[in-house]
This record gives sequence, structure tokens and C-alpha cells, in this order.
Amino acid sequence: MKSLRSLFAAKTPAELPMPAEIAVAALLVEAALVDGVYVNIESDMIAEILLESFDFDADKADAVLAQAETLAEEAVGSHQFTKHAKKLALQDRVKVIEAIYRVVLADGERSDEEEAYVRQVAGLLYVDDVSRAAARRRAEARVAGAV
Repeated sequence: MKSLRSLFAAKTPAELPMPAEIAVAALLVEAALVDGVYVNIESDMIAEILLESFDFDADKADAVLAQAETLAEEAVGSHQFTKHAKKLALQDRVKVIEAIYRVVLADGERSDEEEAYVRQVAGLLYVDDVSRAAARRRAEARVAGAV
């Protein structure tokens, strides 16, 4: 009976279908939240990534970021977002991993939790370790070049 009720229970917005760019933005926000501190430099980095990656204007990027923050706060796991993002081509999924690294490196601090999060998301997106490592190197170079 319990499983039948769960089938008909109202779904949270994070469980509903969503465009890949919203799912990617939510993954970026989750990455920023992993260490327990969500600072302006991380949200600014996410907005920059949205502007670059999806060719949004500033208003659209802000709206998507706000929606992603809400979704990430109520989500119970990354799977809710990776199931939408993994529909992207492999090269785009690798870019998602690079973007996640840019976000976790933005505050200048590294944590084991952030690295574990990136590994988990890379696995859920079917991005292999070699591609993930290359994405990290590119992200490190970009973040270092911005300083």
C-alpha cells in the first residue's frame, strides 16, 4: 500500500522534468553547497558559466540561477539532476564536469567533500576518470588565469 501511495504522491519540483540547462545549473549550485558555504564568488562563477555555456543574457542567467538554487535546496540527491543532464552529448557532459570544478575551485579552498561530489556526478554522467581529470586541469588553468 505504501508503494502505491508513493506512486501517486505529489512530486517536488526537483523530481519533475526539466530542461538540461536547469539541471546543469542545479548541479553547479549543489557543487557550491557541498562544503556548507555558498559565497558570492561561487554564485558569480555559476552565473558566468551560464552566460558562457548557454548564451543567456544576464536576466535569463539570474532567473535560471535563482530557480537552480531553489531546486538544489530541496533536492534529495544529484540523481534528480543528472538524469536530465546525461541526455547531453558526451563532450557537453565533460564540459559540465569542468564547470563543476570551476565552481568548487572558485573560493580558493579544496575539500574532500567537493572532490567526492565531482567524482559522483562524473560517474552519474558517464564521464570517465581520464576525461574528468582533463576537465579538472582545464578548470584549474581557467581559475588560475582569472586570479
